[in-house]
Amino acid sequence: MHKVCGFALFWLAVGMTLSLLIESTFFVVCIIVVCLLAGFNLFCGKP
Repeated sequence: MHKVCGFALFWLAVGMTLSLLIESTFFVVCIIVVCLLAGFNLFCGKP
């Protein structure tokens, strides 16, 4: 479980860093929505 939390926190930090570099709010929101949907499908999807 520690590895999963560490993995999630690492990529959260990467995403926050990228959002600092991207100035378009709409584009950042689109990336967030895509990542949330992909993460939900990977976490809750059937194997």
